[in-house]
Amino acid sequence: MKTASIQSPPPRPPGHQPRKVLARLDRLTKTYGVPGSAVEVPALKGISLTFEEGEYVAICGHSGSGKSTLLNLLGCLDRPTGGRYILGDADVSRLDDDALSDIRSKRLGFVFQSFNLIPQLTVLENMEVPLFYQGVPPRLRREKAISLIERVGLQHRIHHRPMELSGGQQQRVAIARALINDPLLILADEPTGNLDTATGDMILDIFAGLHKEGKTILMVTHEDDVAARCRRVITLRDGQVISDVQND
Repeated sequence: MKTASIQSPPPRPPGHQPRKVLARLDRLTKTYGVPGSAVEVPALKGISLTFEEGEYVAICGHSGSGKSTLLNLLGCLDRPTGGRYILGDADVSRLDDDALSDIRSKRLGFVFQSFNLIPQLTVLENMEVPLFYQGVPPRLRREKAISLIERVGLQHRIHHRPMELSGGQQQRVAIARALINDPLLILADEPTGNLDTATGDMILDIFAGLHKEGKTILMVTHEDDVAARCRRVITLRDGQVISDVQND
């Protein structure tokens, strides 16, 4: 049986300089069991992809296509059933829970549709939480948190709690928090899904700015206009890649 080869990023214009590969998926599969039965449902069917440093990638597909499953595997929130996932220079496919947690806290940044801020904590305290668990001294983590809060223009809200912020402000805090550990990858799951059009455009402007700075962003979206702002668009259907193209 012929095996799938790893799918490199789409061809780039002449003169493009090769960039460092940050993540590589080799025939990745994920199968879920149906509780109370012997039925298994394949969510991903041999995905092979590479992601280079500085890419801005949209992962698209209809509901059930496998895009959220793929993001969960990329974010070390779940383990593949088969295949390999190389992040940086480490094979994370079979790491235990403690090792995966360490990878998430030190090498990945997450932005979710529902913001996932801790409601009892202020903006500043939410920002400091990841650094607290890494053992960063209080003065250093506060300095870094304040710097990133200023970067997204929320220094006047630094002592407010999430419920005192608008949806767009909460998402700006979430983006700042995703940058706190200088991650290899920023993983965004429908980051504009709970926002109105104008606010969503503002959030996408922030992502575009991060891309220009060289950040690597992988974004799940079902919206064509959001995908159009990314530089590379991967489309899934029934757990397989059906297209992988560069936007002009």
